[in-house]
Amino acid sequence: MRFRSWVAAFGAAAVMTGVAAAAPAAAADNKISAKVSAQVADGGTTTFWVMLRGGDDLAATRKATGKAKAGAVYRDVRAGANRDQAGLRTLLGKRKAPYQAYWIADTMRVTGNAALLAAVAARPEVKAVLPDEPVKLPAVQAGTAQAEVSSVEWNVDRINAPRVWSERGDTGAGIVVANVDTGVQFDHPALAASYRGRNADGSVSHDYNWYDPSHTCADNLPCDNSGHGTHTMGTMAGADGLGVAPGVKWIAAKGCESNSCSVGSLLAAGQWIVAPTDRAGNNPRPDLAPDVVNNSWGGGSGFDPWYSEIVSNWVGAGIFPAFSNGNNGPICGSASTPGSYAATYASGAFDVNNAIASFSSRGFGQDGAVKPDIAAPGVDVRSSVPGGYGVYSGTSMASPHTAATVALIWAAAPALRHDIAATREILDETAIDTDDTSCGGTAADNNVWGQGRLDAYAAVTLAVSPSGSLAGTVTGEGFPISGAAVTIGGRSLTTAADGGFRFARLVAGNHHVRISAFGYDTFEGDVSITAGGSARLDAALTTSASAVLSGLLTSGGSPVPGVSVALTGTPVSVTSDSGGHYRLAAPFGSYEVVVHPAGGCASGVTRQLTLSGDQTLDLELPLTSDHYGYTCAAATEGYREGDQLLALTGDDSAASVTLPFSFPLYGVAHTQAWVGTNGLIAFDGASTSFANTDLPLNTEPNDALYPFWDDLYVDAAAAVYTASTADTFVVEWRNVMFFGDATQRVSVSAILHADGTVTYRYRGPVGERATGTSATIGIENIGGTDGLAYAYLKNAVRDGSGVTLHPPANRIAATFNVTMTTVWGQNLYVVGSIPELGQWDPARAVPLSAATYPIWSASLTLPPNTAIEFKYLIKNADSSWAWESTSNRSTVTPPTGQYITHDTFNQH
Repeated sequence: MRFRSWVAAFGAAAVMTGVAAAAPAAAADNKISAKVSAQVADGGTTTFWVMLRGGDDLAATRKATGKAKAGAVYRDVRAGANRDQAGLRTLLGKRKAPYQAYWIADTMRVTGNAALLAAVAARPEVKAVLPDEPVKLPAVQAGTAQAEVSSVEWNVDRINAPRVWSERGDTGAGIVVANVDTGVQFDHPALAASYRGRNADGSVSHDYNWYDPSHTCADNLPCDNSGHGTHTMGTMAGADGLGVAPGVKWIAAKGCESNSCSVGSLLAAGQWIVAPTDRAGNNPRPDLAPDVVNNSWGGGSGFDPWYSEIVSNWVGAGIFPAFSNGNNGPICGSASTPGSYAATYASGAFDVNNAIASFSSRGFGQDGAVKPDIAAPGVDVRSSVPGGYGVYSGTSMASPHTAATVALIWAAAPALRHDIAATREILDETAIDTDDTSCGGTAADNNVWGQGRLDAYAAVTLAVSPSGSLAGTVTGEGFPISGAAVTIGGRSLTTAADGGFRFARLVAGNHHVRISAFGYDTFEGDVSITAGGSARLDAALTTSASAVLSGLLTSGGSPVPGVSVALTGTPVSVTSDSGGHYRLAAPFGSYEVVVHPAGGCASGVTRQLTLSGDQTLDLELPLTSDHYGYTCAAATEGYREGDQLLALTGDDSAASVTLPFSFPLYGVAHTQAWVGTNGLIAFDGASTSFANTDLPLNTEPNDALYPFWDDLYVDAAAAVYTASTADTFVVEWRNVMFFGDATQRVSVSAILHADGTVTYRYRGPVGERATGTSATIGIENIGGTDGLAYAYLKNAVRDGSGVTLHPPANRIAATFNVTMTTVWGQNLYVVGSIPELGQWDPARAVPLSAATYPIWSASLTLPPNTAIEFKYLIKNADSSWAWESTSNRSTVTPPTGQYITHDTFNQH
């Protein structure tokens, strides 16, 4: 578990500065989150989570079938947790420490002081100690009502659910769905009849049908104080054209107290799904577990395994885990945890025009898996809310469509009930392929749409139809062809690395097969599928006529290595060599040539050409620059090691350093910086953010250098060092690992020069992430309004590679000196008419140093031959501002050299 990622996603991450000195015993220190250590450093107590090294408690449950699966999971996983937690429970009991144990994830919530924390972390069965931080529900957007289709909501009609009802007589009867959400209004007119707690005589029994672990609802009766949970349940089970499966029964666990979900409530809700209890949380009955559970919640982008044990146990119990994929789009790699898990089935969102929603998170997911798994309606979805109806947008609205479709499948084909793998195959193979490879993948299976648009009718039809499988291998010139498209009707998949393909379910009958691969002539043939049979089709493709395209890539007159040269719509992609040369082969035809540098020092270009024979295409790439004028180029100075160990270890912490000179960044001089474990150097205060973004972005952190901003961890095999000379300052992250993965490491050297030039050098990258595929590399100004991203989530780092970022050359050095006697708590600033001086915004004013008090000074660079106006101002201890009472000071900066002031506050 790693609960802190939820908080970072919503801007509540705490800042840690120099926490290493407050850590408990060194032997256990690496297990303890820096935030937990800090919370007990002053002698107080805090609540934290203890993660244990549990084993595989599902091994004995895999033989169970049907409804017995949930009972087997409850019995065996609970027994394993009791065994694993026994020693720690004894320790906590002896110390009379408050705690809450959970079996669903083999974890315990403990309250105690530094001594207890050290004792807990020292135990061998303890894997990690993490802070207790809440999860925020992804914010949904208010939508606009769309026209109904034959008295059915547009979204329900779009996935063809009404055809399932009318042609198959299937509304999901006999299936139980659940949600872990903000609760449900159980007597809402659209949901009252389908609540499992409603008895035949109209009375209600909430035991085993409703659970509120935090006791948020009055008298422990079902409620929804947010509206989110009632809305998602309405899309699953609502009557009168509102829900996809109006014949199901529903139950609910209130895992979210409001728009925020405590970790304890989410874990308790996860347990209850496997073994529902009475309202008091007692007398569990796994025989009453639901068939499907919808989870329209999630945290920040990326992979965080904290809820993975719960999901694995649901799957082991035969409960289908439907999740939203997150609302962090449109950037690639924005899929949310737990939706990004391989074991969850996550939904993206599209609108009434079948266009992907801009907010819909894109993949990839865990271990590079395609995410989302599928896309469903999630924009302008009308559903039930407490006291009425509402129109919302979000992937929270999309996932219930998928969950309810599973209910329809299992109601129509009872043999598939609790068979998660087979059900996933049906959803995958009947989704409507939607091509968008902007975030990777193929036309049929990509990180924007997943397998495509959800089609409930096609899914149910395949589930109930006699079917068989088809497998085969595609070769060319005797070698397997990877990535060949195999199409049958409206369904398509691509061949694996060995050239193999397999359709797990095809309706019995004759099918026409089309196989295409770049560089080969298309193959077409027919195949017969028999019920329960396994057909095979091997295809040998013929090579198409081709030619060679080659050339030289330069920028600013110099060769550019490491540049991607690709042909749009084809798998052809090569990288320029150390001399900037490239060479590729392609079949005769017309192409779009896309040239894209791995780093941001040069801009990409696009050219159209027709290839009918060997051809040369040389290209000059324009230099990239931000608004201020920073540019970059391949580094020429070597990797520099630090020689002074910085007291910076563990996770998400930062330490202050004093620079040996005034370092200018975007025209603002800095003499102090904060080095963070996550590969960044901030100048406006400590930053421990691990959720890296593209640059620039006006959310914290800003005013920073990002040599390798990622979710890093300084363990016992790593360290952070500094080194300095009169005009050079070095920060080195040596052999740092990635959080949760000690097998991937990288060393980074950031070299700051007094003229504002900075070089990032890299050494010994091990693993894919060490090449920069999840990192941000660049610089950014105060406020995040300008910045230069050398690389963002790109494979841009090699052993020995480096980049140098240059400030604009056409600048003059400026030093502002002002004499002022102040009182305690006051500080001086200079603000003026140009961006470098904050454009009269005090929040962006340049701070002056009191090192030569009563003379306050600051050094920065300014544009030459420029008329400027400025004033000095005081920031008081209460954060109020006091401006000079005199008129604006004015000057014209010189064409060359320096500009220096010797002023007195309020006098000129």
